[in-house]
Amino acid sequence: MRLISLGHGAGGQLTADLIREVFVSRLGNRYLDQLSDSAVVPAPGERLALTTDGFVVTPLFFPGGDIGKLAVCGTVNDLAVAGAEPLYLTASFIIEEGLDVDELTRVVASMAHAAAETGVAVVAGDTKVVERGGCDRLFIATAGVGRLLPGADLGPDRVRPGDRLVLSGSVGRHGVAVWSQRPGVTFRTPVTSDCAPVAPLTSALVAALGGAVHWMRDPTRGGLATVAAELGEQAATAVLLDEEAVPVDAPVRAACEMLGLDPLYLANEGRFVGVVAEEAAAQAVEILRRAGQDGAAVVGRVSDPAEADWAVLGAGAYLRTSLGGIKPLLRLAGEQLPRIC
Repeated sequence: MRLISLGHGAGGQLTADLIREVFVSRLGNRYLDQLSDSAVVPAPGERLALTTDGFVVTPLFFPGGDIGKLAVCGTVNDLAVAGAEPLYLTASFIIEEGLDVDELTRVVASMAHAAAETGVAVVAGDTKVVERGGCDRLFIATAGVGRLLPGADLGPDRVRPGDRLVLSGSVGRHGVAVWSQRPGVTFRTPVTSDCAPVAPLTSALVAALGGAVHWMRDPTRGGLATVAAELGEQAATAVLLDEEAVPVDAPVRAACEMLGLDPLYLANEGRFVGVVAEEAAAQAVEILRRAGQDGAAVVGRVSDPAEADWAVLGAGAYLRTSLGGIKPLLRLAGEQLPRIC
């Protein structure tokens, strides 16, 4: 067993060895192999999307993924829901002294596999090592760049009354999968994270529906409910979710009942919600289901708050419950489950 030492972060030979043995050997490409401070990459168009993210999930490995796969998927999904084709990533690793090099290698190998699956290249990176207690084993910070797809024109300003909310699949799996691996938590039925890239799905929607796709987001921290609340506020509309229409897998529902959690507020790492024109909603669901997303569904609609008598608080989000009542949906206050991404 080889352990990370503070010397691995000092910028000398140990640093160089670690970068080449663990990172370049798995993520290497003609940009990263230059080991420059910045990667110079071709810009394939003038409409680019940029994003940055950080990942502090605990534990590092969970059913369906790990912090490496999560770092890639989380970053490319932010680009995808902006209507972009993900192209390049950078990654910065904050490593705690004492981390097993084999574990770090496993994380980087998973990252490389996810990047290859998504068609992106990790073109630049950095490592820092902190003393024991300086972080919790391993943190990863990323940045990503993508090219806007032809016909992509997304934003809350394009959302209109009558639009429909389309969800790509069941909610809550990632949050429950991570939580299930923490000390003192045991589930008879294992729950696997939905961690996966959504770019193929978002690209298919934009290609088929063009301007009928008005807005997209991935419901990560805060879940579907928080995303709906943010949309209502940003678009000055009343967003109504239908509780009966939102797919929740049986093991996730059981776990939420046991733990007192609301699946609408749980994080997802392989799902997205799109707002599409009313006449395009059925086709959007069909496209997603043909792509293997059997749980895809229309889960809500957008209304003018001045014309919806149920929008008692004005613009924002509301839920039609399984009992037929309507209640406001607010942004998540605090965190139901900390350190899940």
